Amino acid sequence: MNTTRRSLGTLAALAALSPIAAMAQDVGTAQRPLRIGVTAGPHAQAMEKVREIAARDGLAIRIVEFTDYIQPNAALAAGDLDANSYQHQPFLDAAVRDRRLPLVSVAKTMIFPMGLYSRRYKKAEEVPNGARIAVPNDPSNGGRALVLLAKAGLFTLKAGANSSATVADITANPRRIRVVELEAAQLPRALEEVDLAAINTNYAINAGLNPVRDSIAIEDKDSPYANVIAVQGKDRDAPWVRRLLAAYRNDEVKKFVETTFQGSVVPAF
Repeated sequence: MNTTRRSLGTLAALAALSPIAAMAQDVGTAQRPLRIGVTAGPHAQAMEKVREIAARDGLAIRIVEFTDYIQPNAALAAGDLDANSYQHQPFLDAAVRDRRLPLVSVAKTMIFPMGLYSRRYKKAEEVPNGARIAVPNDPSNGGRALVLLAKAGLFTLKAGANSSATVADITANPRRIRVVELEAAQLPRALEEVDLAAINTNYAINAGLNPVRDSIAIEDKDSPYANVIAVQGKDRDAPWVRRLLAAYRNDEVKKFVETTFQGSVVPAF
């Protein structure tokens, strides 16, 4: 069976595999490859390298690409995927809590430091009064963006604010900053319309932005937002999970990430 990268449109075909047939096949074989969901960009690129290494161990992987943050978890919970690799732990925690998804993380992968970008200004101090600043509209990344904006001195958040912060937690806003919430994937395009945007690194890279070179502020490399591999809880201890993690934690993957992304993506293993 072809194990090349597949698009979201293939999920219907994947789902067509009957439960009885699936049970009769060993997960990770050419007849029944692991179906792993990723978002386009660095996650997909890293998984391509992982697939290459896993193949040496006889573990077959089919990569399914997504363009948003919601569908990979929905597909995993529905059984259309065996695992996904695209989200940080706070995002997964929120999805499990809010949507009652039976998912757990089994390993850390990479850290994508969030950055602040602008087509109009080169420093956060230049952002004017009344500026419109776009942030992701999902709760965990939205709060993460607010914390980064506060560290850049654009407003003040209440003490102890973290990824769960909302605009209601802004305690001082002398510049009268206006926060605009948008879908994370739309933020690079919004740069032409807003003064500043807080953009996740995977979407920044896809838009031709280099987080190290082009951002006017960026999270520290010790960011707590390490991305993870998620599986259904029932599969936590499955043999194929151990084989997948061994392939991902290979030194070749670490070198690939460091060389390819030049510091804008950091291995977390």
